[in-house]
Amino acid sequence: MTTATAAPPHRDGRWAALVVLCLGVLMIVLDTTIVNVALPSIRTDLGFTETTLAWVVNAYLLTFGGFLLLGGRLGDLYGHRRLFLIGIALFTLASLACGLATTQAFLVAARGVQGLGGAVVTSVALSLIMNLFTEDGDRAKAMGVYSFVCAGGGSVGVLLGGLLTSTLDWHWIFLVNIPIGIGVIALSLKLLPLARGPATGKHLDVAGAVTVTTSLIFAVYAIVNGNEAGWTSTQTLGLLGAALALLVAFLVIEARVHAPLMPLAMFRLRNVSTANVIGVLWAAGMFAWFFLSALYLQLVLKYTPMQVGLAFLPSNLIMAALSLGLSAKIVMRFGIRIPLAGGLALAALGLALFARAPVDGTFVVDVLPGMLLLGFGAGVALNPLLLAAMNDVAPSEAGLASGVVNTAFMMGGALGLAILASLAASRTSAQLAAGTDQLAALNAGYHAAFLVGALFAATAALIGAVMLRPKAATGEAAAMH
Repeated sequence: MTTATAAPPHRDGRWAALVVLCLGVLMIVLDTTIVNVALPSIRTDLGFTETTLAWVVNAYLLTFGGFLLLGGRLGDLYGHRRLFLIGIALFTLASLACGLATTQAFLVAARGVQGLGGAVVTSVALSLIMNLFTEDGDRAKAMGVYSFVCAGGGSVGVLLGGLLTSTLDWHWIFLVNIPIGIGVIALSLKLLPLARGPATGKHLDVAGAVTVTTSLIFAVYAIVNGNEAGWTSTQTLGLLGAALALLVAFLVIEARVHAPLMPLAMFRLRNVSTANVIGVLWAAGMFAWFFLSALYLQLVLKYTPMQVGLAFLPSNLIMAALSLGLSAKIVMRFGIRIPLAGGLALAALGLALFARAPVDGTFVVDVLPGMLLLGFGAGVALNPLLLAAMNDVAPSEAGLASGVVNTAFMMGGALGLAILASLAASRTSAQLAAGTDQLAALNAGYHAAFLVGALFAATAALIGAVMLRPKAATGEAAAMH
């Protein structure tokens, strides 16, 4: 694919543009962790149940995952700078709506729009960086900065989420995006290069994006409401049937459309298909860990939002530190298979430790070990997962392969969170019916969910160890450094 984007003539201009792009992406990254810390407060204030609370996260994940690839395609057609500005504006306005929300439905709808804006920003930011930095050395440095912002932003998010929720209230975790968004738009207009879209055709797979996203929304809705409606009820079975029919429609569309969102031929490549299966399973465990551990800390251990933020800090700092180049060095030394399987095994062990955390748990004994293992495991595994998705495809398709595995990650996270939140609620209800006290019943529900999450991660580790072809991909690892 040829590109019409020209880098600004001066190196300083490119690095200033990189700062703006990283600020925009930081907003999106912040939003992921900042919301987790505030979830218990949102639940109390708006009257969510434990299962319906999952929609605050899932509304975002589903639209983000469903439109990630379409956002990149729109950038190719209409210009990455234009789409970046539209994405930031959409995300900022949706953040304002979230901050002003006083009902469950309004907040969930605004979170869905936030996910759409976030998908557009994330998909075109990488393309802009690739177009701005064409020399290998500069591109590697720029990608290092971008990776650090993505990983380090989580650490800022947990602290900021705790601080804002403790000192003000949960509405401010969204309202804080408004001045950042306005600043990013103003700087983007000044610093990002104008360019026509590089793609020549006008083919957009909107039908593919809509069918796969709607399919997953139906599936998640059926799972989240399965305990109340009944697993064999007309509602649950009807929704699951509709989800399956839409998934089949999506596959038919992808097989026939001129410019498919997700080229099915790519999945004939062993490492690509394996990386996507691993991504779905890993995300199912990881997103449920973020969600459920925040609830455990605040509802069972009675932590304040600030204490919850501080509890998450060690794992986020470890992920950030590994993104600075250590993960790439591990891949260069051992290839992709050992670090991926080993990292996921550590994450599974971390989840298993949370599955035994007691009602009267202490931070050092019952929380910190699991946080450290999950932080280290996720930090080690992320780089090789992306490389596994990309190292079987041609360089021109590496971006698409990376986008596909990121989409699988978001969709797996949404489905996994729905399943595990529903499982936790079901287990808690059963314990309460048996006469267990409230806190013990709540904790028993979390234990069941953490245990299944650990099985997801362990299965992903096993698939990685057995199925991945042991290609070292040292060139790509060096480029990530």
